[in-house]
Amino acid sequence: MDMSKMVVWRLIDVFVLLAALLTAAGSGAPSSAAYAVAADAAGAARALPGSLWFDAPAAATLTADDGRFTDGLGREVVLRGYNVSGETKLAENGGLPFASVADARKSAAALRALGGGNTVRFLLSWAYAEPVRGQVDTAYLAAATDQMRAFLDAGIRVFPDFHQDLHSRYLFDEDSWYTGDGAPKWVVEAGDYPDEFCGICLFWGQNITQNEAVKQASYDFWHNAGGVQDAFLDTAQTTMTYLAQHLTADQFARVAGFDPYNEPHADTYDSGQTSRTWEREVLWPFYEKFRDRMDEAGWRNKPAFVEPNLFWNANLAFQKQEGGLLDAGTLGPRYVFNTHFYDQRAISGIFMPGKAGDGQYAADFAAVRDRADATGTAAVVSEFGHPLSGAVSDKAPTVLKAMYQALDSRLPGADWWSRPTDSGPVLSGTQWQWDIYNGRHHELMNGNPDKVQTEGDAWNGEDLSAVRLDDAGAPVLRQDARLLDRLYPSATAGRTVAFTYEDRSRDGSTTLTWNPVPDYLPHVAELVGSGQYGLLLWRSDGTGAPTELHLPASFPTSATTVVSDLGTVSGPPAYAESAPVAVAPEPGGTGSRRLLLTAPDSGTLHYALVTNGATAPSADLLSAARAELASWAAAHA
Repeated sequence: MDMSKMVVWRLIDVFVLLAALLTAAGSGAPSSAAYAVAADAAGAARALPGSLWFDAPAAATLTADDGRFTDGLGREVVLRGYNVSGETKLAENGGLPFASVADARKSAAALRALGGGNTVRFLLSWAYAEPVRGQVDTAYLAAATDQMRAFLDAGIRVFPDFHQDLHSRYLFDEDSWYTGDGAPKWVVEAGDYPDEFCGICLFWGQNITQNEAVKQASYDFWHNAGGVQDAFLDTAQTTMTYLAQHLTADQFARVAGFDPYNEPHADTYDSGQTSRTWEREVLWPFYEKFRDRMDEAGWRNKPAFVEPNLFWNANLAFQKQEGGLLDAGTLGPRYVFNTHFYDQRAISGIFMPGKAGDGQYAADFAAVRDRADATGTAAVVSEFGHPLSGAVSDKAPTVLKAMYQALDSRLPGADWWSRPTDSGPVLSGTQWQWDIYNGRHHELMNGNPDKVQTEGDAWNGEDLSAVRLDDAGAPVLRQDARLLDRLYPSATAGRTVAFTYEDRSRDGSTTLTWNPVPDYLPHVAELVGSGQYGLLLWRSDGTGAPTELHLPASFPTSATTVVSDLGTVSGPPAYAESAPVAVAPEPGGTGSRRLLLTAPDSGTLHYALVTNGATAPSADLLSAARAELASWAAAHA
């Protein structure tokens, strides 16, 4: 289908949807019947397995504005998932995340069912998209699109990313200790760069500031030497146009936006330039150009997921640089504030000798919330993680727990119950990474047949993948399922007031409990026991569709207890509009599930405790716990 026809049909879908809503809804909040009419008219035959009446209009749009993502029904949305994947940085599968579409489908189903994700950052390679200057490889784009469909058809939102690290693999010698990814070979050959050398580099990232070849190549890109940045923008526009034309309308609706450039950094500043002025004078104009290309490619209603200077939120003082798009003004809804966070102190093995604890990253992630709020848009932490092997891998269970805790709330667990309304918005995030080939690679490092990389992620000694394949070829988690498959509010009908989740994840044989139920709520504590629990406070807005929380596999329906002002139930029923508390499959047919809480009123404060700690709790215990929570919510929220 050509672009003009595609646009016409999408406009028809939109007008039919609006007409059906206005006709059937009347006054007040639209009913399920109204949404059902609209969904049917707009193509409900394309609905994913497990879809309910509200899913099609909800998935139709994703907007970033006023500090939050919202779906087509105006519900707050939290994006959680993984990067798919570092395999794109390797040559063994031609710059694609997977060797086959079948592997992509296997990975997508596991990411949803085992990892609890609803979103992926989908890596693409400029080197493979444009191997010859001015000639985009449509076979590569077709293969990447086919693999992307595997995630979209599993009900997973996608935002693509043209990934780069150290500018390009072609900068590095065949026998180098390091490698890169990103720019094509022709870019490097045109640059006549010095022989790469990092000096005393213990970490690959030191090449950014110490390797002259990397520094000069990056400088040339940012200053468009020889038109190289223009060539990248042309390829990006062609890629986005291809995706818009070759994905179906409902698949394209689940594409959340585009990440223009991974971890931007000047590498070399002009005379008198600072990190802040570089962001304003060099980086932001690039993003504006990319934004224009998105509009021309048919992505006008999707945001650009823009990253600030790589080191703006470094947690080592000597690496931290002023930044965070401080001079960009209001970003939403055309841009998302997109950043990464790794604990450099913990990874160093020197600056943080112990392990992470309760509230370890509260301030770091609060800074992300504050920047997004100041720019009037939503935030996403599109990379975070920690090595799972090597000298500092013993810190991983606590570091990752503390990072997820900071995504859920800006408060330490010790403070949450006493001042929940200071939690701030629940942050979106995609962990680095989800690579089913972890430990099974066959990568010729820099094309050298004498340096075949098989272990870990097969890239610069990294090993961060949350998943691998077992000997039978089935995906299995490499981290505690309690940590990764989490309860979180994937869609809130109204405004989130506060959220917390105690995952009870483990550090070896030790169960980590950083947010115990306080003693002054004895019946709630008895109900939760030693189990996992989450607590959501939200203020309704009259939306007819329910609030949704992802239910981890550790919350089978029979063992799930919900205590809410909407109702108290052990073993919630299957969803029906008459049931205020219910469960249902998540769309996509992967076996993942969601809890649905329906509150059709407006402006009312609601609460819901969800736990798997009780076995057939008595009616008296449920009633007592509900009374305690009602009193607590009235006093604190």
